[in-house]
Amino acid sequence: MCKLCTNCRRRENLAAMPSPSIHPRDPLHGITLESIINQLVQRHSWSEMGRRIPVRCFQFNPSVKSSLTFLRKTPWARQKVEAWFIEEQLNK
Repeated sequence: MCKLCTNCRRRENLAAMPSPSIHPRDPLHGITLESIINQLVQRHSWSEMGRRIPVRCFQFNPSVKSSLTFLRKTPWARQKVEAWFIEEQLNK
């Protein structure tokens, strides 16, 4: 490693960081909302998501993009989606 090379220091810092899945207080640390939606759609389908969380972005012409837009602007709906995802992760 060089004495003052920025790239070497950055690589060293990244190597020292814990993996995103290991975080003591936040089970969603390192997981994007988009990946949460994609995983829930793969496991359950849009119709099941619309049944469990009755919002238009899941029920009528659903897409990841429309869901992301809605969930980022609507905290109560995002909390329900995140809670559902966490519950599934704990029950694995």
